[in-house]
Amino acid sequence: MDYLTKAIKSLKPTAEFSFNDNDYSTIKWDVLDGDAPTKKQIDDEIKRLKASEITQVAAKAAQRQAIADRLGLTADELQVLLG
Repeated sequence: MDYLTKAIKSLKPTAEFSFNDNDYSTIKWDVLDGDAPTKKQIDDEIKRLKASEITQVAAKAAQRQAIADRLGLTADELQVLLG
């Protein structure tokens, strides 16, 4: 799912919509409860979603490293186990 869709679904979970080429100006609202989010609101939500993903990836890497450390595995050994 692209970030424009993720952001809209995050801001307006029940909305039904379509758009072309990830372009805000082409959004066609089929079902919308309340006002349409502004471009700035959507852009801010995209930034928030990306930052959240980065945080989640970093946390997962830290968890993997902690497990590897407890097991006494090197990064290379861990990579072999994880494929």
